[in-house]
Amino acid sequence: MLKIAVIGLGDISKIHIPAIQANPNSELTAVCDSDEALKDTVPGVNFYSDYEEMLEQENLDCVHVCLPHHLHYLATKACVEKGVHVFQEKPLARNAEEGMSLVDLEEANKDIKICVSFQNRFNETFEKLQEIVASGKYGKITGLKGLVTWFRSKAYYDVKPWRGQMKYAGGGVMINQAIHTLDLMQLLGGQINTIRGSIDNLFDYGYEVEDTAVANIQFSNGSTGLFFATNTNAGNSSVELQVMLEKGKLTIKDSILTKINEQGKKVEIIEDQKLPGSKFYYGASHAKLINHFYTCIKNDSQDYIHVKDAQTSMEMISAIRRSSEIKQEIKMEVYQ
Repeated sequence: MLKIAVIGLGDISKIHIPAIQANPNSELTAVCDSDEALKDTVPGVNFYSDYEEMLEQENLDCVHVCLPHHLHYLATKACVEKGVHVFQEKPLARNAEEGMSLVDLEEANKDIKICVSFQNRFNETFEKLQEIVASGKYGKITGLKGLVTWFRSKAYYDVKPWRGQMKYAGGGVMINQAIHTLDLMQLLGGQINTIRGSIDNLFDYGYEVEDTAVANIQFSNGSTGLFFATNTNAGNSSVELQVMLEKGKLTIKDSILTKINEQGKKVEIIEDQKLPGSKFYYGASHAKLINHFYTCIKNDSQDYIHVKDAQTSMEMISAIRRSSEIKQEIKMEVYQ
């Protein structure tokens, strides 16, 4: 039985905790949050307001880090130094430089596992999409398109001001909402040659982080990618991920994978599982990834999403930001 703890009792912890409690081979023994008012949030488990104290007092196998972005590195480092495996929420860090510190931490502690929560890799639609692309049935990839068109009100930032400040969040729509889409695009497209991007704020909320980003991505295999993300839509529309191949087109939208057949008609291939009572865009794959990681801990397997795997998306975000600043194409030297 794995002894599990959660650091951070914000929104995303409400996805992690039920998954932990549903796993027959794990036991949630402690939670931690600096807000003492959350003490009774999870009945029957020990509550701490200081994760250093929790790590000293509890005999833990794995800790879930569900904190604001600026605390990811510090909390993960503290766990690793205590010999505790980590399931860390996205993003890896606030920027590529801080991400490399986590890559170095992983390299220096190879006996401790750090899994980054890019759970959309485990969506049924994406798994099937990868399988079809890898089969070569429709030829090579010629292009990729990733669209994230959501809405975030000023109140979203006002209620948690760290979300709007670079020193805490590391960015806006790219790092907080669209990082999963960037991750899936690079996973399909492979090594990246160049990125040309532009970021801006279309809403005048007075916060530092971007609400809109667009980028052209040139992959080493000759394919191209279009990435567009915004928090200024009228509402939260479905994320769209499209793969154009030499002999076909495959699209994930509304959590359904479709293809265009010979008659030009859209044909459904597979639909993602739904997570009842939750935000639709979280999907249902957190539990799949968490259960998979626990199995990797038990079996001492390396088959999980490593820090070095998550670093690529950090490099992409940094390249888009830098390209926007200097208005030039950025040559990528991604940790791949």
